[in-house]
Amino acid sequence: MTWNTRTTETAAAAVLSALLAAGALGLDDAPGRVLLVVGAALFLGQAARDLLLRPRLAAAPDGVDVRRLSGRLHLPWPQLRVRVRETRRLGMRTVTLELDTASGPEDDGVLVVLGRRDLGTDPAAVARQLQDLDPSG
Repeated sequence: MTWNTRTTETAAAAVLSALLAAGALGLDDAPGRVLLVVGAALFLGQAARDLLLRPRLAAAPDGVDVRRLSGRLHLPWPQLRVRVRETRRLGMRTVTLELDTASGPEDDGVLVVLGRRDLGTDPAAVARQLQDLDPSG
């Protein structure tokens, strides 16, 4: 089972990048052109990141694989704790999926935090599916 950023969001970032770049070509105002080029580069970087990190999360019988810019990270089921964290800040509610391998206060382990955009769906639904797939229960 795998989870990715939605294709429509990746495509929208690429289209916005192209539109901003095209707008920069037709602009005579130098500071405005710089702002549009920076915006285009940021959206292009986001689209490239989305494409490079596919699938973002994959569950297999031996554990969970997370794609990061630094490479693939494998988290085996026996060490893995899956949690959903909900935070509120400035009136906004954010739900994230936490994948943690720390066994105690002395063990640093690994903490991976993924949001709705990374997963393409509700993090709580992904947590339920991961817990159902966990062979250790």
